[in-house]
Amino acid sequence: MSAARICVADDDPVLGSVLSEDLQACGYTVSVVSNGEDAINQLKEQPFDVAILDIRMPKVDGFGVLKFIKEQKPQTKVIMLTAFADLRHSVMSKEYGADDFMSKPYDFEMLRLTIERLVAK
Repeated sequence: MSAARICVADDDPVLGSVLSEDLQACGYTVSVVSNGEDAINQLKEQPFDVAILDIRMPKVDGFGVLKFIKEQKPQTKVIMLTAFADLRHSVMSKEYGADDFMSKPYDFEMLRLTIERLVAK
């Protein structure tokens, strides 16, 4: 059990809620926001070990948040989680410095193991 802090940014409230419940059940502290602008504000206010970012969100997209993290909060690990998991998005995620890339629907066990691996680094 880890007390790692995770920021989940996704404009799908059902996914945010389910993901938050599942992660909290694993012992993580989770903050859920519904757009990139709110994600950046959360990241400015408090430290997070991991950010799970949807690519397509209102106000600021996942790549915008990723860019902010790499410039301002480089200790935060980033997992891009998207329904639009094409090669272009995967390549862009890696180029912009994301630590991992997963498609929706996601496999929670795989996501959990990825978080554990990133937090252990």
